[in-house]
Amino acid sequence: MSTLHTPFRFDFVGSFLRPASLKKARSDFEAGRITKEELTGAEDEAISSLVSAQKKAGFHVITDGEFRRATWHLDFMWAFDGVGHSKTQTGLPFHGEAAMIDDTYLTGKVSVDHHPFVDHYKFVQAFEDAETAAKQTIPAPAQFLEQMIMPFALENTRKYYGTTEELVHDIAAGYKKVIRALYDAGCRNIQFDDCSWGMLVDPRATSLFGTTTAGLKEIQEQLLAINNLAVDGKPGDLVINTHVCRGNFHSTYASSGSYDAVAAVLFARENVDAYYLEYDDARSGGFAPLSKVSGDKKVVLGLVTTKSPHLEDKQAVIARIHEAARYIPLERLCLSPQCGFASCEIGNKLTEAEQWAKLALVKEIAEEVWG
Repeated sequence: MSTLHTPFRFDFVGSFLRPASLKKARSDFEAGRITKEELTGAEDEAISSLVSAQKKAGFHVITDGEFRRATWHLDFMWAFDGVGHSKTQTGLPFHGEAAMIDDTYLTGKVSVDHHPFVDHYKFVQAFEDAETAAKQTIPAPAQFLEQMIMPFALENTRKYYGTTEELVHDIAAGYKKVIRALYDAGCRNIQFDDCSWGMLVDPRATSLFGTTTAGLKEIQEQLLAINNLAVDGKPGDLVINTHVCRGNFHSTYASSGSYDAVAAVLFARENVDAYYLEYDDARSGGFAPLSKVSGDKKVVLGLVTTKSPHLEDKQAVIARIHEAARYIPLERLCLSPQCGFASCEIGNKLTEAEQWAKLALVKEIAEEVWG
């Protein structure tokens, strides 16, 4: 078991472009041409190759690239009792494209027994060595809650939960079980992926959530409460970080807005160890909200985009790191791409070679800035 803790000076969020062999295996399985065991074998092979590539690239964190998932968040929810899903007819509205991922909703009270992500973690952990640590990415509890309380879902949710507080309790209890199981399996690095805060800062937030400005403040408190409740009492040597994004599907995005409106809640009061923050373009606003990051928490600046193959100018990225250091000490900063390369199976619009070029640039810049 590795004792290394994320984040590292040069890091990544977690998902990677699926190789052609894995996409074919998934398609063959869905068409009934191969068995579940054969699909798992193809996943194992692809993940083994990915981890080797992550190590070869010089990174100290390893993940399975989310190769066993259809999406970054919904597969996790589907493994809970009381959660159902079906093919969407309309998709989620992203900028210029609809994300055709399954509608996901409650079918009963939320609970969990053995979660398959624990087995997914164990497979990656076997590749840990003295220089690397396996990181398990899961959607934040807030993301799970948001999925069930958005206007399009709330009427169905109320069939099973009379109040949001009851739902918060059950989701958090499930997370505690999963987090404990991951810890017992040797996991010391968990990442909460969370798009809910990105939606809250969007100019359309009141209509998206079907509420008022005061209502948005209440939702912030609910999202904070469920994240903190889920990690309350965690072992001291377990690091839990949060990645905040504004949507990532086929190189498109879902929302825009600076961190200003949520910084005093998210950065000051969420009980996590670090934040991986999307900062690849103007949609994320400036660095001033980083002054709200409390304690000795770290911030991983997502200054390199995964949405485009275009390589950023190295000196421009370095200048932005030093600009951020006006608000939080340089020694508490790290660097990564702004998101994963394939939050869903479809992946972003770049090649695997371009993906690795992005990561090479992140490493090069981090080594120049921090040595």
